[in-house]
Amino acid sequence: MGPLLFLAYVYVNDIWRNIKSNKRPFADDCIIYRKIMISSDIDKLQTDLDRLSEWAEQNKMKINSCKSKAVSFTEARVKEWIRYYFGDQLIQEESSFKYLGIIIRSDLNWADHINYTLRRAWKALHFVTCILKKGNNNMNRLAYKALERSIREYDAMCWDPYRGQVSALTL
Repeated sequence: MGPLLFLAYVYVNDIWRNIKSNKRPFADDCIIYRKIMISSDIDKLQTDLDRLSEWAEQNKMKINSCKSKAVSFTEARVKEWIRYYFGDQLIQEESSFKYLGIIIRSDLNWADHINYTLRRAWKALHFVTCILKKGNNNMNRLAYKALERSIREYDAMCWDPYRGQVSALTL
């Protein structure tokens, strides 16, 4: 089993060899990004997407381009839509995306993520209160901490640019 895991790691580890853009891999997920200042930066990002597509084809890997999203972060009032392709598939432009359980919007507003987290927490709290009506306090406390509280506290840290530090987001 050890050599198989090692081979799988080597197999996927060379995916980034020719990609010049910034990348953030995590398990079976990744983000490729680049700061776009001039039009040649758009071409460089598209070149990296083309290289990734070629790598997948050479290694007989199937990457679901329908799950890929393109999101632009800008302060401009009028956004220029940029088309990116993965192989021959257009990557859909979106205003937000979910990455590692966090909803990130193009305007960096956290309202969608907070509302999503609160909905999940309320569902868990409702489950705990309905199912454990006859339970004792210790059982209820344990269920609350395991289900509802863990949802609220996961990814509750965010960068506070005004204080220059990471702050806890209280819900």
